[in-house]
Amino acid sequence: MNDYRQLIEKAAKARNFAYTPYSHYKVGAALLAKNGNVYTGCNIENSTHTPTVCAERTAIFKAVSEGVKEFEAIAIVGGKEGEISPFCAPCGVCRQVMAEFCDPSSFKIVLGNPLGNPDKFEVYLLRDVLPYAFTPKNLE
Repeated sequence: MNDYRQLIEKAAKARNFAYTPYSHYKVGAALLAKNGNVYTGCNIENSTHTPTVCAERTAIFKAVSEGVKEFEAIAIVGGKEGEISPFCAPCGVCRQVMAEFCDPSSFKIVLGNPLGNPDKFEVYLLRDVLPYAFTPKNLE
């Protein structure tokens, strides 16, 4: 799947399942595995906050729990209920989880708004949004 618009649309659909009674900020993610499968996730909040999980980690953990550990890209779509932000970047924890499973020099993070201009999106490499990451290779 080289069409990032399709990945953004899948992330937007996943956003509909977000459980956000506290922040009202809904996020969806669509993770493209190297085998061509797409795993989606949404953010799920909890009243005590620490058990809250982001959409990006939900998608990654779903894939890993099914034995998939090689990824090409992730699209992220988010915003307050009823709107979508043009730019919803992953948090630091999600970036670190990406660093665990993704090649920082080739894994792409795609940010866009499918309701605004679907042809306008930004693509970043993981290494550019998490320089000097701690990765499994640091343990070798």
